Amino acid sequence: MKRLLIALASVAVVGGVVGGILFATKSTTADTPLGAPGVVASSFKKGALVKDIATESCTLTNGTKTTCYRIEVTGSPVDTKIGPFCPETTSTTDKDAGIWLDGSKIYNADGKFIVDLATIYGDAKWKLYDEKGKVAITDTKEAFQGAARPDVVEAYKYRCVQGQWSWTQSGKPVARSILVPVTPVKAASATTSQGMNLGVTINGLSISASAPVQAILAAYTIAAFDDCGGHFNPIEGYHLHAFTNCEGADYEADIADPNAETSLIGYALDGVAVFAPLSAKTTIKVDECNGRTTDKDGYHYYAQAPEKNRIVKCFIGLTAVDSSAEQQGPPPGGGMMPPPT
Repeated sequence: MKRLLIALASVAVVGGVVGGILFATKSTTADTPLGAPGVVASSFKKGALVKDIATESCTLTNGTKTTCYRIEVTGSPVDTKIGPFCPETTSTTDKDAGIWLDGSKIYNADGKFIVDLATIYGDAKWKLYDEKGKVAITDTKEAFQGAARPDVVEAYKYRCVQGQWSWTQSGKPVARSILVPVTPVKAASATTSQGMNLGVTINGLSISASAPVQAILAAYTIAAFDDCGGHFNPIEGYHLHAFTNCEGADYEADIADPNAETSLIGYALDGVAVFAPLSAKTTIKVDECNGRTTDKDGYHYYAQAPEKNRIVKCFIGLTAVDSSAEQQGPPPGGGMMPPPT
């Protein structure tokens, strides 16, 4: 039955299961298919989904009425360990710390990085450690919620920011729901988005929009990521801003063949599959949204290099109109706490 459902989706026929009975209806869209296979439920890892993927009627951003998949992920990775993030001291090695990425470069967020911040960013005010080499870290819920926001509370500036589930608003993983077209169709032009989720990963996480790096740096804070490219904020919990295959700053160095095809990591909001980043040395040609078509996988995107601070560069396909709070995602600023009123 799974094979039948996947086959139906691939030829622009939409289907679903109601009461255990498979049904299929023709898509009403007149838009041009992208040649992307669309979401395959069996691609998600065991435990990544809150419930089975369902179909529902939806409207695309160009007004087309069609059928979409409702996908809800748990918000917690099923196959990786979260953390560590910040180094405890200036002598902490990269083994016991995460990474930092600022849109142009990726760093091991170890003790040496903390010491080198003044040189890296050309500002002597960067000193996040004391005379004994202890790094100032957000080590309480109050400190975390005061620092993990676009307008950092004055008392919590000059810190390496890290969080945990118990310090978030929910105190537990935050399930995220997205609505994507069953059959990805081409948009009139590529689109981007900020202040919302960009998709989901097959291991249960939200692919978030770019972290507000400039606001973070302006407060002399480092919102460290773990080696998987994720970190906490009070609203969304743990989420991804980069994909590194949990290899941290060594991701590029661990790619043996720069022209090798990468593997599926998730799906974007337009229903297009997202693959792991290509090597910076690759000769593979991609389009404006970092995508290409192959005989085996159809049209698919590649996640941008981790340092870019944005996994899905843009959308070639049309996205669905979804008024749910889940897909609307966090406010502009990468989902950190809103300013106090």
